[in-house]
Amino acid sequence: MIQRELFRKIQKFHFRTRHLANDVFAGQYVSAFKGRGMEFSEVREYQIGDDMRTIDWNVSARFGHPFVKIFHEERELTVMLLLDLSGSQLFGSRVKLKRELLAEVAGMLAFLAIRTNDKVGAILFSSRVEKYIPPKKGASHVWRLIKEIFSYEPQDKTTDIEAILTYLNRVVKRHAIVFLISDCMDTGFERYLKLTAKKHDMTVIRISDPAEDRLPEAGLINVRDPETGQAAVINTGSRYLRDRWQKFREEQSAYLSDLFRRAGVDEVKVSTDGPIIEPLTRFFEKRKRRLML
Repeated sequence: MIQRELFRKIQKFHFRTRHLANDVFAGQYVSAFKGRGMEFSEVREYQIGDDMRTIDWNVSARFGHPFVKIFHEERELTVMLLLDLSGSQLFGSRVKLKRELLAEVAGMLAFLAIRTNDKVGAILFSSRVEKYIPPKKGASHVWRLIKEIFSYEPQDKTTDIEAILTYLNRVVKRHAIVFLISDCMDTGFERYLKLTAKKHDMTVIRISDPAEDRLPEAGLINVRDPETGQAAVINTGSRYLRDRWQKFREEQSAYLSDLFRRAGVDEVKVSTDGPIIEPLTRFFEKRKRRLML
């Protein structure tokens, strides 16, 4: 049973993400992710302004005046959320943890999928597949997914993106819309990222916290790696150390962005100290413009 306090938190979160999906991003998702094609629906009489190319000449000849073909988008898509629940997601120096930000983004994307009758599934992972939730439709399915994100306790704390991409390609045979939501604190997954991007429409939503990029000037501090458990004492009073750390983080970020670009993968950056609406709006608009070219 979910504890009452956790249940209230999930319920509040549920309403917020549903609001974002219904009122903020309602039309943007549909415009950014098109269906598999157009399917014939019916014919009706020609009206001024109709595209001449849609005229059904056989029906028009039979009735003696023009009729046009009406098509609708074959919409049903499969959306897969790859959710990083490794130890580094339990870090947060501002109003929320990275895992809470991950849940907010994942919940909103799940609601966007089901409101357009798409299927949505999820794979919770660390250094292995922690839990696989097969794609389904319906609000109750999203409610279950959100509960799992908040309450699931992973068996491992480290990260293996290569393993999760390999598993995804094995269990999801058909083309899917894939969102990898992670801080991407891992290496060695370049080849599998490119292979996955060829099979699926993939986007990486990269989560960060500002305290990870710049060390505070606070003298000697104890630090512990949340994934490996390794501990150390570092002197943040050292300007040289702070500059080296900042440069390392900048180079790491630039490397990941370049990797995603070369693999043909979209990237969205979100931070625990900022909103999710602006970066996701820019992403949807970018996708929409690209589809219109």
